[in-house]
Amino acid sequence: MKVAVVGATGLVGSVMLKVLAERNFPVTELIPVASAKSAGKQIEFKGKKYTVVTVDEAIAMKPDVALFSAGGSTSLKDAPRFAEAGTTVIDNSSAWRMDPDKKLVVPEVNAHVLGKDDKIIANPNCSTIQMVVVLKPLHDRYKIKRVVVSTYQSVTGTGVKAVEQMMNERQGINGEMAYPYTIDLNVIPQIDVFQENGYTKEEMKMILETKKIMGDDSIRLTATTVRIPVMGGHSESVNIQFENDFDLAEVRSILEKEEGVIVVDDPANLKYPMPKDAHERDEVFVGRIRRDESQDNTLNLWIVADNLRKGAATNAVQIAEHLIKNALIG
Repeated sequence: MKVAVVGATGLVGSVMLKVLAERNFPVTELIPVASAKSAGKQIEFKGKKYTVVTVDEAIAMKPDVALFSAGGSTSLKDAPRFAEAGTTVIDNSSAWRMDPDKKLVVPEVNAHVLGKDDKIIANPNCSTIQMVVVLKPLHDRYKIKRVVVSTYQSVTGTGVKAVEQMMNERQGINGEMAYPYTIDLNVIPQIDVFQENGYTKEEMKMILETKKIMGDDSIRLTATTVRIPVMGGHSESVNIQFENDFDLAEVRSILEKEEGVIVVDDPANLKYPMPKDAHERDEVFVGRIRRDESQDNTLNLWIVADNLRKGAATNAVQIAEHLIKNALIG
């Protein structure tokens, strides 16, 4: 399998390379791709050095699959060029997510929608991915009416510049700012730009993407997305109202059986998911499972996952694995 990683020198791109190696993805030829200014640099994959090439050079090499993590504008311009050359593109940006002709996929939830003709496949937003992995089996059992989610998102979701800002602030160093405010010892209730309705773009991504991935426009969802000074992963407080009542023991049993989900829910012993526990893990962790006593048929959950792995790189690689397993590629 000839594999291109577009944006290979970036934060998510480097994790994609790591995940490909860890999961023994059948890479026969790796093509690391980046901007012209990074072309010629060397990256290491499975103990071997590879030279970073430009997009034009990569397209000419006709990879079987291209994992994109190079920003929306690059994806809009270059993903169709790869697709025209016969490459299956799995794109991590927001460029194609809400395109009605493109599939938006979390393998544990809706891999069944994929077919051989899908040459550009969208990888969802990191905060959406970890939430729908937990929501889907509960929706199948109890039918979700409404979701209220508040997120607590890692600086790694913004990128290297944000990590450097936080670390500089902790050391008293004046440096480049990724955010309009100090992030260390602070919480910023804004992720991405504000829309006319007062929600941020990140909040609207969660609302719209959830409906598309779950295949159910009847689910009502509202979101508040917040940046916090942590590494390791995103956390979410999720309140779910169902059409049907539920049993807490059954809820735990459903989630414990779900692929890619780990239940950490033992408040008596202070056991619950935290970002530091999810760091460099591919699973979605869920805990603080309890009934909302203010409203019928309503459940509270706490969901945590590594946003660079399951929220981005791992999910993209899992999509590619599904395509291979089901002879939809190669």
